[in-house]
Amino acid sequence: MIIRSLILRHGRLALPRYTPGRTLRRCYASQIEETYTNPDQDQQYVAGAEDATKSQVMTAISTQNSIASDDQVARDWEFFHHQKAVTGKIGSEVETHYRPHELLSNPPSPRDITLELLMASQSHIGHSTSLWHPANAKYIFGVRGEQDPIHIISLDVTAAHLRRACKVVSGVTERGGLVLFVGSREGQARAVVNAASMAQGCHLFTKWIPGTITNGQQILGKCKKKVVNHRDEEVKGFEDQLIQKAAVKPDLVVCLNPLENYVLLHECALNNIPTIGIVDTDVNPTWVTYPIPANDDSLRCVQVIAGVLGRAGQEGQALRREGALVGDYPPRQDHGLEPPNEVEKDGSKQDEAERGRTLLTAGDA
Repeated sequence: MIIRSLILRHGRLALPRYTPGRTLRRCYASQIEETYTNPDQDQQYVAGAEDATKSQVMTAISTQNSIASDDQVARDWEFFHHQKAVTGKIGSEVETHYRPHELLSNPPSPRDITLELLMASQSHIGHSTSLWHPANAKYIFGVRGEQDPIHIISLDVTAAHLRRACKVVSGVTERGGLVLFVGSREGQARAVVNAASMAQGCHLFTKWIPGTITNGQQILGKCKKKVVNHRDEEVKGFEDQLIQKAAVKPDLVVCLNPLENYVLLHECALNNIPTIGIVDTDVNPTWVTYPIPANDDSLRCVQVIAGVLGRAGQEGQALRREGALVGDYPPRQDHGLEPPNEVEKDGSKQDEAERGRTLLTAGDA
């Protein structure tokens, strides 16, 4: 700093009082006289020096503040990661939850059947107590509501019956059987088609034509038939015999709405075809062979059950193909077909042993 004023008093040099932070400077009499020869120039010089000093001080302070700010940000960042590592696992962990959009794109497998999944899909909600069928008393958990009471279906029973139905579908497809999925209510078409495609079966999402099974030769007689082996490869040479064969009947029928398809279930009973159906509290469970007590009015419930049964059929198909690769074939199915006289394969004739082995792995579809 610069000394602002110099005053001579009684022949002595009087200096201003020293203040902390101010630098004093030694001056001589000649310098004092030169300093006060032009007072205006002195004032300008002092003002400019003060401004320069202030700017330097502000620059230094801002630099120190920025450095301190950067250090604080770094310390906060390290503290945040420390706290995250220490307290990250404290509290409840969010498990997988119900995702309705994945019921069609990625249906659950039989191993994913849980009570939470069934409850989220509204499988436990039944009909009014005035509409119930007495044969469903063993499937009912209780009653809810006072003004308009409804029955509540036991989800434990639903899960047990659904797992049993998955075993049936998987066993039928593993032995090369044909599964028919039927769902004629509005909104069930996509679920039925997806389940049938996974199980490599047939589907029906329109009205059932009466007599399709009991009079199938007249209704389905012109449908194309073929013979395939256990690897799902078509076997040639049986075309002449298939013309005389009757229409193919399903080995298992899965009905998602038995109340509207009583004629279908009756025809299956006449031809000894096992059936699986979703049975609500107002449906007679004796209509189907393997009932699944659940809410047939909920589209989400129907999608869950159809997807699980489709996955079970897919697993059965995979087991059959894996067994065929190592020569483990299921018991022979007698379809009344004779081995063809000449079966060509890659331009050469097969011998009798090859033709016999081909017949053992043949089946109509």
